[in-house]
Amino acid sequence: MENENTKIPLIVVAGPTAAGKSECAVELARRIGGEIISADSMQVYRHMDIGSAKITLEEMMGIPHYMIDVADPCESFDVARFKEMAKAYVHEIHARGHIPILCGGTGFYIQAVTRDIDFTDTFADPDYRNELLSYAEKNGADALHSRLAAVDPCAAEQIHPNNMKRVIRALEFYRETGNKISDHNEAEKQRETPYDLLFFVISEARKTLYERIDRRVDFMMEEGLLDEVAYLRAMGLRRDMVSMQGLGYKEMLDVLDGKIPYEEGVRILKRDTRHFAKRQLTWFRRERDARWIDRADFGGDSIKIAEYMAETAQRELKIAVQDPSPIPGHVGKA
Repeated sequence: MENENTKIPLIVVAGPTAAGKSECAVELARRIGGEIISADSMQVYRHMDIGSAKITLEEMMGIPHYMIDVADPCESFDVARFKEMAKAYVHEIHARGHIPILCGGTGFYIQAVTRDIDFTDTFADPDYRNELLSYAEKNGADALHSRLAAVDPCAAEQIHPNNMKRVIRALEFYRETGNKISDHNEAEKQRETPYDLLFFVISEARKTLYERIDRRVDFMMEEGLLDEVAYLRAMGLRRDMVSMQGLGYKEMLDVLDGKIPYEEGVRILKRDTRHFAKRQLTWFRRERDARWIDRADFGGDSIKIAEYMAETAQRELKIAVQDPSPIPGHVGKA
């Protein structure tokens, strides 16, 4: 029977979009008997595969993955729900004698798990929420975001105007408590982790990362992102839904609606994805446990990065490491 004072080991493989997190995490899992929990706010949705750069079965290389395709895009899915589901998987994986690996780029989702953030104090006044929604519909998301900036500038800096759900939650929190949600989140971030945590952040030089982002967007377009968005729209999904606020989806909706030409949509998507990566890096720099891995230090080789992470896990978490058999013809994703 496990000692109740023994912490469960948890390894985080985080980083900005297109940094090669998934491939590194899979290679790490093959070396330490790991299973992967996706920490990506878009990959939770079914039917949203290309725009979310969802890992394929081939790329999983036989490693179990969780928190992918767990919600319909018309559903309301939030960080509190993610945390409870991901936390359950952490315990299930550990109970099977395997190592849980949390992999993704959604910093708030990762922090919710690693710090076991308490979301019980949620404030939902239906009348006030409807008032905010009506205001946004009439004046636009930027105007609603400006209202948040007036009462909580720090939260406004951290929350994108298009993330209306989080903007509204921050305004609700302020109205109900008189306190800033940014202060609340900062206090939660200081909570001690309940896990034996090893937190890696994978990145590289800004110029190289941006080139990888541009190539990924080009690949998405070749794979049929525009058709995927057309299919989602035909399913009845609207641009005001949380799922359709994701990168790639709102831009392609503008193309389909004739608001902008195809080439302009692609240009905007590349630009917005670069901006998003910059915000991700800013978030992870605030993580006090983060250990940064520069891909250039390993020649950009995900296998060498995985070997380094496995060796660190062996040394610090006392995790057994094995040398996996090579899988012929495997090609990873950027």
